[in-house]
Amino acid sequence: MTTARFRPRRSCLAVPGSNPRFLEKAQGLPVDQVFLDLEDACAPLAKESARQAVVEALNEGDWGGKTRVVRVNDWTTHWTYRDVITVVEGAGAGLDCLMLPKVQDAQQVLALDMLLTQIEKTMGFEVGRIGIEAQIEDARGLVNVDAIAAASPRLETIVFGPADFMASIAMKTLVVGQQPPGYPADAYHYVLMRILMAARAHGLQAVDGPYLQIRDTDGFREVAGRSAALGFDGKWVLHPGQIEAANDIYSPGQEDYDRAELILDAYAHVTSRAGGARGAAMLGDEMIDEASRKMALVIAGKGRAAGMRRTTSYEPPAD
Repeated sequence: MTTARFRPRRSCLAVPGSNPRFLEKAQGLPVDQVFLDLEDACAPLAKESARQAVVEALNEGDWGGKTRVVRVNDWTTHWTYRDVITVVEGAGAGLDCLMLPKVQDAQQVLALDMLLTQIEKTMGFEVGRIGIEAQIEDARGLVNVDAIAAASPRLETIVFGPADFMASIAMKTLVVGQQPPGYPADAYHYVLMRILMAARAHGLQAVDGPYLQIRDTDGFREVAGRSAALGFDGKWVLHPGQIEAANDIYSPGQEDYDRAELILDAYAHVTSRAGGARGAAMLGDEMIDEASRKMALVIAGKGRAAGMRRTTSYEPPAD
């Protein structure tokens, strides 16, 4: 099984599967990923018709290279298996991932993996091509996040679901994503780092959840800036006004991107025979070595995924 685990996911747009107008509008928005939602954004009486609307949108829409994801209902409901079968059998060729919400243990991911495999074999699809995004939304899921991250080779991303998580631990606030009043530090730091460590330990991406004050762009930037600083790959967006901010915050700055590419070029030169096969060298006033190369690879990779172009070139020093 193989998955394209490192797709760009700076901005992940949530789109109600039951809203045809939103399904059409989302196709033209400049987001990295769109997930068509059959869970919280769909009322119970609309879920069955939403499945068909999602299948039609995936088959007939022009998604312009976006990562196409469908969020199914969680395994504690009676909708999940039919969500998966209807969407994957009906539009598997136009689907990149399924998002599984409210994941509490590794067995829930394994169950989705097994069902996907059966459908792929039945339909003649490539086995393992469709990835899984696992959403952590309560205390039990966070405690088990390491096992969840290791559960399946289909896994691409661990996603933080703040609203349900806040409720599960009885956090004293009604504003999703904001700090609880009276707390002197960052109430989400441990949660975000726990998810990030599990994701990185297993070669996965980490995505931050939504900020529900959709017209408060400054608030969105503040919250997104915290997870981006830690190393998260992106964040959910609920409104077109949040897209530009997400794409900007989860991309490196031009100066940092240029510097990363210069470090990679310089290190490749100094470790080559032509450059003296050395293990370290100077780039301006900075000494670079293998550790520098690894750090630069991260920034350069994020910049390339974002479609950035370098504005500087490396010139080897004269002997």
